Amino acid sequence: MAELKNILILASIAVGAILLYLAINYNISDKLAINEYVKNQNVTRVELKDKTLVFTGSSNETAMIFYPGANVEYNAYEPLMAACAKRGIMSFLIKMPLDLASLDFNAANRIKKYFPDVKNWYIAGHSHGGQFAAVHVSKFYKDYKGIIMLASISSFKDLSKIDIKALSIIGSEDGIVTLDIYKRYKKKLPKDLTEFIIPGGCHSYFAMYGLQKKDGTPNITNVEQIELTADKIKEFTS
Repeated sequence: MAELKNILILASIAVGAILLYLAINYNISDKLAINEYVKNQNVTRVELKDKTLVFTGSSNETAMIFYPGANVEYNAYEPLMAACAKRGIMSFLIKMPLDLASLDFNAANRIKKYFPDVKNWYIAGHSHGGQFAAVHVSKFYKDYKGIIMLASISSFKDLSKIDIKALSIIGSEDGIVTLDIYKRYKKKLPKDLTEFIIPGGCHSYFAMYGLQKKDGTPNITNVEQIELTADKIKEFTS
């Protein structure tokens, strides 16, 4: 009965997300800037058949599977993936159906089996993507060393009793997942939690798609937030 209830809840979430997608969509803000940034990281970028983008630097022992935020063109996250790859974290950027992680929240399963050389797997996501990375990891937590939540909350699953470590990063000026909202749901995150609040950071600047509607006003640049985030992810995965 509980399982049926969970299915119905997730189904209603998916329907709501689709309606939201039809109303709002965020595309990359500057394709040339994204391409230039990725090029300057001196990493390898490969596109798989399912459009997953793989960024590899000097190592492939540690890897991160990343779920983008809702309604955001996934290429907007390429700079963050490249920055992480430069720091030795092989990064997989998932192309979600209709740009909604809720429609394929177990997508990570099809990635891991084709990369047996990876020793340490992490799953990550931004906003809506982080929420459904949490849904995924609630069942498959034994497959991962940790979960990384960027401007996100675990509103659908309680991870507090799961034996996994977590990194939560949020901007001080986030106008969407505000600090009040984050604190309200913090109890659902794993007990082994590392938190970092980016001074002057906002909700949108984990990627390059401009400022999302209702977001706060950032006091740092887009690139500064991306690189600071990559530094913290590196510390967490080391």
